[in-house]
Amino acid sequence: MRKNIKIFFNYFLGPLLFILLSWSLYKQIIHQPDLSQRWAQIRSAWQHPYFWLVLMMVAVNWGLEARKWQLLIRPLERFSFITAFKSVLAGCSVTMLTPNRIGEYGGRIIYVQEEHRLRAIPLTILGSLSQLFVTVIMGTIGLLVFKYFSGSEVALFKLLPELAGNILVYVCVVVSLLLILIYLRVGLLIRWMKKVRFLQKFVQYVQLLEGFSRKQLLRILFLSFLRYMVFILQYMLLLKVLQVDIANAVCFWLLSVFYLVMVMAPTIGFTELPVRAAASV
Repeated sequence: MRKNIKIFFNYFLGPLLFILLSWSLYKQIIHQPDLSQRWAQIRSAWQHPYFWLVLMMVAVNWGLEARKWQLLIRPLERFSFITAFKSVLAGCSVTMLTPNRIGEYGGRIIYVQEEHRLRAIPLTILGSLSQLFVTVIMGTIGLLVFKYFSGSEVALFKLLPELAGNILVYVCVVVSLLLILIYLRVGLLIRWMKKVRFLQKFVQYVQLLEGFSRKQLLRILFLSFLRYMVFILQYMLLLKVLQVDIANAVCFWLLSVFYLVMVMAPTIGFTELPVRAAASV
């Protein structure tokens, strides 16, 4: 069964994803205004050392995620780093066709033993929750910086009525606090589930999370934070390559707000590029 799934992904879904992504990118690029001028700028950017540094950081990015997945799956199986890396890339491929990357688990299970696959679901969710927590808390700090500690507000606040802008900030703060509570007190959440009758049948699948110590949770959270910083640094370097002149501190917090918008925006993997472009502007 496991071999058949691998064959399906390697020889059917993989090439299909490549074709769909290539066509989607081609359609978006071909309709860009001043395409020849932009292409010349991109070609000159390839000679910039920062461009190659950004490419090398892609391996760092996925390496951190692989290490995080290796730690998460450890209570069920002992993955080598290479196996964890392959599993993460498989999940990344599948999630490109699902809304808001919810299909990531579908790719990762290829490398998980069949009897452990259901119990691996909450481990995937815990990893995603740690990355979501970092993104939301940093984005919330970015909103607070621009609203209360900056000389000028970001365009988002100028487009919204004052009350709506305040509500947005307060909601983000509350969500950040809830994520902290859920993530660091996941054992308490499971004990609460045991007391709710209709949730008791799901406890057997998530009870594994109760075994994670505070130290392990913080370690996973730290890896998520490092990966987030890689995202930010890659974007900042690419902006410099393309000669976008923004002060580093302003650029950092603008990007934190950008990623907050992206995590809230409903997208399907291969339609994410135009959404990113709109959010960037």
